[in-house]
Amino acid sequence: MIPARKLRLLTTATIGLALTASAALASTSQTALDAFAAHLGYRYTVLNNQAGPNDFTSELDLTLPDAAIPQDWSLYFGMVNAVKSSDSDVFDLTHINGDLYRLTPRPGVTLRPGATYAITLTAEGHYYSRFHALPNAYLAVDGLTPRVIAAARASYDPATQMEDLPFVAPMTDAAKLEIANPQDQTRWLTPERAFAENVAHQAAFAPPTTIILPTPVSVTSLTGDTLDLKRGVRLSLSGLDHADIAAALKDGGWRETASGLPISISVTGQGAPDSYSLTAQKDRIIITAADSAGAFYALESLAQQARFEHERLKPLVITDAPRFAFRGLHLDLARNFESKAQILKIITVMGQEKLNKLHLHLGDDEGWRLAIDGLPELTEIGGRRCHDLSEDRCLLPELGAGPDGKSGVNGYLTRADYIDILKAAKARHIEVIPSLDMPGHSRAAIRSMEARARRLIAAGKPDEAAEYRLTDPDDKTVYDSIQHYDDNTLNVCMPSTYHFIDHVIDAIKAMHEAAGEPLRIYHIGTDETAGAWKDSPLCQKIMANEHLTPEQLGQRFIVKVANMLAAKGIEPAGWSDGMGAVDPAQLPKVVQSNSWGGLFAGGVASAQQQADQGWNVVLSTPDVLYFDMPYAADPNERGYDWASRQTPVFKVFAFLPDNLPANASVMKDTLNRPASIADTTPLTDGHRITGMQGQLWSETVRSPLIADYMLFPRVEALAERAWRKADWEPDYKPGQAYSYGDGQVDAAKLNADWSAFNVKLKARLATLDAEGIIYRLPPPGARLTGPRLTGAVLEANTAYGDLAIQYREHGGGWKSYKGPVAVRGPVDLRSVAPDGKRVSRTVTVK
Repeated sequence: MIPARKLRLLTTATIGLALTASAALASTSQTALDAFAAHLGYRYTVLNNQAGPNDFTSELDLTLPDAAIPQDWSLYFGMVNAVKSSDSDVFDLTHINGDLYRLTPRPGVTLRPGATYAITLTAEGHYYSRFHALPNAYLAVDGLTPRVIAAARASYDPATQMEDLPFVAPMTDAAKLEIANPQDQTRWLTPERAFAENVAHQAAFAPPTTIILPTPVSVTSLTGDTLDLKRGVRLSLSGLDHADIAAALKDGGWRETASGLPISISVTGQGAPDSYSLTAQKDRIIITAADSAGAFYALESLAQQARFEHERLKPLVITDAPRFAFRGLHLDLARNFESKAQILKIITVMGQEKLNKLHLHLGDDEGWRLAIDGLPELTEIGGRRCHDLSEDRCLLPELGAGPDGKSGVNGYLTRADYIDILKAAKARHIEVIPSLDMPGHSRAAIRSMEARARRLIAAGKPDEAAEYRLTDPDDKTVYDSIQHYDDNTLNVCMPSTYHFIDHVIDAIKAMHEAAGEPLRIYHIGTDETAGAWKDSPLCQKIMANEHLTPEQLGQRFIVKVANMLAAKGIEPAGWSDGMGAVDPAQLPKVVQSNSWGGLFAGGVASAQQQADQGWNVVLSTPDVLYFDMPYAADPNERGYDWASRQTPVFKVFAFLPDNLPANASVMKDTLNRPASIADTTPLTDGHRITGMQGQLWSETVRSPLIADYMLFPRVEALAERAWRKADWEPDYKPGQAYSYGDGQVDAAKLNADWSAFNVKLKARLATLDAEGIIYRLPPPGARLTGPRLTGAVLEANTAYGDLAIQYREHGGGWKSYKGPVAVRGPVDLRSVAPDGKRVSRTVTVK
């Protein structure tokens, strides 16, 4: 099986440019370079996704200003897909590292002012979305300050409040662009197809008595007068401290007053962890919880319902408990940084959604995002990307970071920032799980420590320089990582590597202790290790002495670090591919594995096998739970697509985490084909999945707006499935096989539950509006019936949230859609946020 994130690189391309000079001339001034960058035309067009067995072609057009052209310039751009060839008589292409490339005018070529030059690129994989392109292509001349090409910048759409990339040409030629593989049955989600899908998921349902999400196990309506919460609340507590629920009171907008509605909260220590019961009747509310987290969740549920009923609560009884103890969300801060403010906002929403694990991915190839005492280079260099090819000041400007190191994708968390995050999470009963990926995906750490070593060697301190070095200068191994780096893997044979890891873990452990939240789990990473060891003299000696292969050196590393963690009282965690390669007998007894194998690519067997050997298996299934995948198969939807070309909210809602083979009954494979899953590695009695986690990898997430869009409202569906098992989910039967549409999952019950969920989601979206979450607004589904010229009938719907819809004819003014309506000619449509301040992207039916 090809590792899933390897497929991402084989199937995704990203453009961003940098042109460099062969020899800087005094005649090229900063003013000339600035003017050239301001007026150079820059256009990227995807030509054909069927250029070869696994290739696509694209074209970069550079239109020179109709003025004097500076000399000795170069253009740097990022392209995640490996470029196989470039076709140009004018420019030479050089791969720098990772996704960074350089275009240089060929010696002796005379460039004509006003001319357009086309560079045709053939690259591996396919290119399905305009938003795979990277902004901030830039020009550089030796001795001058590099400048971003103005035409290569992203823009902002105030109507949708989202980023756009105006330099990327529209992708409209379905014959050449819609599919790359003839076996792929995926088709672009046109408004007509969206309309049909939305209808297919509708069903008759019993209106829910509450709008609480995730849905409680049991809700019973009572008779009697409503409870007036407008006067505030008056608490009496037993078995818990006010601090245990203070964040719920704050986030829910509760006012504590002497004359408020009495709320009695008791923690009994009985019942399942996180469980609670709530009775609201006769002008008082009684909450009984198993623990302080359960009391917190009771108040969060109460706040949702009270807000919906405008603080006049109808009498009711709620009995509730979670399905999984582990209900997680993963945020990748390493590729592109997210600020403390954004993380705190997400933590608040996680508390409301009853998610209780925050996995922070803080170190990878493109960035190190956590300050570590004694190693300032990790963040001073590893926390910033700029145009410094020596990487003495910063990392290479991968992923469209731009040349100046000032864009929002740069940055890091200070010690104080991290402690604040830990305290905010603890207040909402959320455990923070830090991760700094190793031994692969470690380029930011490696380059930072190399810069440190160069500085200390120059200062005459070679022993100090070697103390935390992560790569062997005598290692001649040539390798190519998943993201096309040739220098991103720790040398696992150097004692200094383990000294570095020990120092980092102790620093993080100290931060957790300072926050009053001990470090219980640390995520090593362990995935997609390219290896840098075959030709390392240090590794050759170990391999000879211990009779190991280069691959076994990676397993040796995992075992050693996992046991280092266990000795510190910390549970080791890692991704399932790396962890699964290790003999379980060599690992500590308690281990967590994040299972990221594809449903139809061996992931079911892998997850169940690891659960059966006694590990804590957390489902991180990329087909469903990677929220960096697009919501829909559409060239105007953002997100990578190696695991799934379409991960709508319904798909997340329909996931069956307790019965993984049964997902074949309701989901198609990555090529949108009906498929089967045989339960070849059944779970034995006493073993089960530990939990589930949604992931947001951030290669294409350059702002909080994009992060919000990709996360929400898929997070609401994630929370629903992590908290509640629905009545349409069949119980797991060892050895049972499933096939698409086989009826073993009751589609009518699933659709009815989805329809009821949508009623609750509508209220939840209004709350997200109030909290400033820029969640995705789905473009309407729509169809026209009848003659187009004399008057067709427009019908429209939305995928979720029962959002308002607007339409316009012939480019006229927007009108509110109230139901089927007669129209003429092409019609544009968009959905509208509940607060009316934002709209979806516009789609057209003809």
